[in-house]
Amino acid sequence: MSLEFWVLICGAALLLAALAGAAVFLAVRLFRARRLLQQAGVPEGSKVVFWGALLYLISPLDLIPDPVYLDDIGVLLLALRSLHKTSRRPISTRGSVPPP
Repeated sequence: MSLEFWVLICGAALLLAALAGAAVFLAVRLFRARRLLQQAGVPEGSKVVFWGALLYLISPLDLIPDPVYLDDIGVLLLALRSLHKTSRRPISTRGSVPPP
């Protein structure tokens, strides 16, 4: 096998590892947001947006069929923004949420 083939394989592996890392990072943030949803008193409709975004992330169907998860990342960011705007109490990612 040629050197170019191995360089291509290594580059593809690095790209896939980076994309998987970004997906895991966003999934962790979503699950942390889920815990904060219970503390912040978010309306039920916004919780549906949260779970819809999570299902879209793991769904094999895409709005934009591409090798990069641009549409998935956009949907997740919109869901997180929606959750942040509709919470009744300020969300703190460190420590406990202060009482109202």
